[in-house]
Amino acid sequence: MDVKATMRFVRISPTKARDLARKIQGMPVADALNAMQFTRRKAATLILKTLKSAVANAENNANLSAENLRVKEAVVENGPTMKRFRPRARGGASRILKRSSHIRIVLADNEVPADAAGVERSS
Repeated sequence: MDVKATMRFVRISPTKARDLARKIQGMPVADALNAMQFTRRKAATLILKTLKSAVANAENNANLSAENLRVKEAVVENGPTMKRFRPRARGGASRILKRSSHIRIVLADNEVPADAAGVERSS
């Protein structure tokens, strides 16, 4: 069963958060929590908060144990961009793009369904 958590409109550039999200894909939840806890980057704290929320959703809403969970998907998508301008020389202006992100984490349980565990189907 898949359980997900989303953090939207986070004020960090998606490119700064994507590499950390890719690192935890496929990891067991305990390892992913440990990796994000000891990474000294702003994106790590935001991903850690989303990961903890997904684990809480799995425990409370789906009655799954945290030991059996793994990170199935960790995606950082583009959010809205705020456009600002900075005055420049001779009456000009340069554009400043303040990017935001949407962080989505999907957890899956490690348990193999009973019908798929070594049972062959006859065709």
